[in-house]
Parts: sequence; structure tokens; C-alpha cells
Amino acid sequence: MKKIVIAGSAKLPEKIEYWINYFNKKHYKVLDYPKFIPKERFIELYPQIHIEFLENITKTNMLFIMNEDKDGLSGYIGAEAFAELLFGLSQKLVYKKEIELYILKMPSKEVTSYEEVALWLKLGWIKIWKED
Repeated sequence: MKKIVIAGSAKLPEKIEYWINYFNKKHYKVLDYPKFIPKERFIELYPQIHIEFLENITKTNMLFIMNEDKDGLSGYIGAEAFAELLFGLSQKLVYKKEIELYILKMPSKEVTSYEEVALWLKLGWIKIWKED
């Protein structure tokens, strides 16, 4: 069974739920996904949630960036999701981990990480998700 970690904005709970269900139906084991943390408990909960998320990236076969549209940007990738993508890419390039790296769609040019994502796609280090 393929293992997957879903990354993206925790402020899109309906999209997170959609992708969890999507991959469960495809018989993937979802190891982790974005979790909303209430503002009043953020400092308390974030460190452990973040550490576990990164640990799960080291255990997965596939990292999927659900870069849905957000804040008027097509293919939004925030700083956190970009850092997680880079962590997965580092595992692949430096440690030779067999991990597939996917983004849902090409981000718009207004997304801060557009240039890096475009380069990584061109190099074949990451791919755009294509549904079966």
C-alpha cells in the first residue's frame, strides 16, 4: 500500500477532507495532512504537530501538495507548504529517498515560490498531479 502525506493550507478544511477521502478510496494510507490549530493554542500545539508532519514526510512514498486556489491566487503555495515540499525534495536529492513529489496544479506567477516550482518541474524533480 502506498503511503502519502498531503500538504497545503490548513485553512481549507473542505479541500483537505476531499483529498483525504480521494486517496483513501484509491487505497493509499494517508499518514498526515494539514491540521487547523486554534489561534489561542498555536504556540503550544504547533511544534509537536510540525515535527510529526516532517517525520511523516520521511516515512512516506508520496508527498502531495494540494495547492488549491486561495486568497485570489491560482495554485496557492504558502511558505509552510513550500518548506514541506523542499524538505521532501531534500530527502529525494540528498538522501536518495524514493519519494514521489506532486503538486495539484501549476501555481500562478503571483505565488512567491513560482520560479522554484517551475524550475523543479522542468528538472523533473516534482510533477503535476494527474488523476487516474
